[in-house]
Amino acid sequence: MARPRSWENSEAGEIIARHRDMPGALLPMLHALQESFGYVDGRAVPEIASALNISQAEVHGVITFYRDFRTAPPGRHTIEVCRAEACQSMGCVRLVDHLRAHLKVELGGTTADGAFTLREVFCLGNCALSPALMLDGELHGRVSPATADRLIETARVRP
Repeated sequence: MARPRSWENSEAGEIIARHRDMPGALLPMLHALQESFGYVDGRAVPEIASALNISQAEVHGVITFYRDFRTAPPGRHTIEVCRAEACQSMGCVRLVDHLRAHLKVELGGTTADGAFTLREVFCLGNCALSPALMLDGELHGRVSPATADRLIETARVRP
């Protein structure tokens, strides 16, 4: 995913126009917007609906149904914690509770300083090394609260 950046209505309009004639255009359009900006701004909903001749409620429904779409810019760093069965059996609930307290953010939220977005996912494919998390696309296994703290502090000093 591209680094989050400021929403540009003109560029968003170009992306919408480029995708409007594709079969099943809504999902590719939303993915392209999110890839470009890091999220799908609500200002795009009316334009998408008009381009595809569907209701704004339909567009909003798709954005909010799929967990991967964001409606606000993500943090500079994204932490995704696996909540699948293998990770649950190895302590991911304790890890999630620790991360929420340490970062002072709820799942799906971004820290007040904009540094971290904390998300839950339901399988990172690292079951043998659970509990697992992904930080900025890098997979980590056997993550304890102390390991998570070290990963966060290392990420915090990166741009």
